[in-house]
Order: sequence, then structure tokens, then C-alpha cells
Amino acid sequence: MTMTAGNIPLALKSLLLIATAAAAASTVPGTWINLGLRHFPQLEAAQTMETYDAGASTICGALKGLSQGQGKLCQLSVDHMSSVAKGAKFGVLECQHQFRDRRWNCSTVHDETVFGPVLRIASRETAFVHAITAAGVVYSISRSCRDGQLSSCGCSRSSRPRDLNRDWIWGGCGDNLEYGYKFTQAFVDVRERERSFKRGSREQGRSLMNLHNNEAGRRAVIKRSKVTCKCHGVSGSCSLITCWQQLASFREIGDFLLDKYDGATEVRVNRRGRLSMRDPRFSVPTANDLVYLDDSPNYCLPNDTLGSLGTQGRACNRTSSGMDGCNLLCCGRGYNTQKSTIRERCECKFHWCCYVECKTCVKNVDIHTCK
Repeated sequence: MTMTAGNIPLALKSLLLIATAAAAASTVPGTWINLGLRHFPQLEAAQTMETYDAGASTICGALKGLSQGQGKLCQLSVDHMSSVAKGAKFGVLECQHQFRDRRWNCSTVHDETVFGPVLRIASRETAFVHAITAAGVVYSISRSCRDGQLSSCGCSRSSRPRDLNRDWIWGGCGDNLEYGYKFTQAFVDVRERERSFKRGSREQGRSLMNLHNNEAGRRAVIKRSKVTCKCHGVSGSCSLITCWQQLASFREIGDFLLDKYDGATEVRVNRRGRLSMRDPRFSVPTANDLVYLDDSPNYCLPNDTLGSLGTQGRACNRTSSGMDGCNLLCCGRGYNTQKSTIRERCECKFHWCCYVECKTCVKNVDIHTCK
């Protein structure tokens, strides 16, 4: 997908100018991802507000976790913030699904940091969180544009694919990935770009890592998008075919990024202030790949400093040799087994007309939990 200046509305160009301008270093605690886990009634009202509305400053000032630059972007596009919150929630829920059977299961805490101290570590897990939440915002904004919920964008204006059958019509109302990408790039990345660090320092390396993984998340949404076509005509004759750009399911995007997590590349920051391979024997990562600076902790035991909750009490699969297996998930500590009785509907039959009749089946199952 190509994104040229001509495709970007004037309002979004203003956002990009602000996002690239240098600002004072932010000391705001927490993260913008907090928007996805808290209820902000003012965001729903903000969907109908015009840019520079007098109430925008009040609304944006009450949103916890925004950096200085993100607060300014919020005021310029306050109607976008509900979609940003939805995107953050998409990212957190997908993270919890993808890591449900791993030692770190993307657990959240009850403050503005969302994930607690664990994201202070420049690990694979942190890389995935940055990627999946950035992807969530692209996804949500792109869909909101298509659905007419934002004043500054509408249906996709992407160019016709070269390999599309010339007899088919390129039209319809596609998801606006171009706008979603650009807005997310401005909003999510400004937190890193508004700060300055000594070249080659640890802090600069972490910032570059975050920017790289944010971009990988945005690209994942575009990479997994697809062209969808629909037939038109009397009695399904398909005399006319219309095609448009459409988002994949967010689950598919999550699966794609989990593969990138498993193959993430360890990097370091060099004296020139660039990320480089820690081990030159491995392939250089592309913009679609995830990168990390630090090895992950084992997450086996509770550790308040690291933000690890440990795996004690987690349900495990006794017969699995994978990450969800009792041996790996319980870190070799063993597991407890408890018998449980489950009642569920079974042998359901549909009766004409119009009800379903089911029996109640009772099963005795063993539940295994880590010691």
C-alpha cells in the first residue's frame, strides 16, 4: 500500500507536524494504553465535537497516561480518542488471548501503567505489547473512518491493485488504512519523539526499540489486509463485481505478531545512535519484525520489582508438552490435581417449531494447577 501526501487530509497533516516537533521531555506516569481499560464517558461525547472545540482541553486534560505531545494531538482530534481507546482495548485483549498459556499471560494492574513494572524491561514481551496496541489503534481508526464516525476521514482512497481483474470495479467503502496508519504513527510515536537522549545511550536504545515495534504493529495491519469483492446482479448473476480494501480479523493480526514475537531479534544501540544486531550471525530484522534489548525474566515466581505475578495457582495441561503444559508452566515445581464436577447442556435437539430441547450432562474432570 502506498501512502502519499495527496492522500492525507489537511487536518492530519497538522497532526504530523506537531508529532515531529520537539517538545519538552515528558514525565507523565503511565501509558496511553490506559484509555482502553478505563471508562471515560467524556470520550463518547467527544465523538461529536469539532476540532478545537472549547471542551477539548478539559476532556484531554482528564485522560490519564497521555504524554505532552499526545495531549496536544488529543485536543486537535478529540473525536478520535474514543477510537484510540477501543484500539488500546483491542490490543490488550488480544495480548491476553495470545499469551493465555504462557508464564507471562499479559496480566494487567489497576493503575495507569496498565502492565506494571514489567514493561520497564526492554524484553520480547514489551516489544509485543507495543506492536499489538499500535496495531489496535490502526485497526480501530481505519474502521471508524469507514463507518463515518470521524469528521476528518471517510472510506479508503487507496489505489486500485495492479493485479485486479480489469473488468471488476474498484470502489465500495473500504477500511481507511492510509488514514489509520498515519494517525497512529503521529499519536503513538510522539511519546518517543518528543524526548531527546544522549546518542548511544541505553535510554535512546529503548526509545528506538519502541519506535521500531510500533511500526511493526502498524505494518502488520496493512500486511494482513485483503481485497474483498462482492457480486451484483439479478438472481446472483454476478454481472457486476465491486472490490475494496478490507481489514483482516484482529485475531489474524494477533497470530501474525505472535509469530514475530517468537522470532524476535536481540539488538543493541551503537555509538552512532542506531540499533544493530547483538549477534551478527542472525539475519538483520526488517521493519516487519520485532526487536528487543533485554532477555526476559522467567516469570516463574512473584517479583514486585519486575512486575511478575508468578505462575502459582495457574491452570495447566498435564498431557501437553507445550507452553501450557504443567512441566513448563509450573517451572518444574509440580502441580496439584483437584476433581471437579461440570454440568453442561448436551444432546440438544431442535423441535419444529420452534424450540431447542437439551439434556444436562454431568462430567467429572481433573483440574491441574501449578504449585
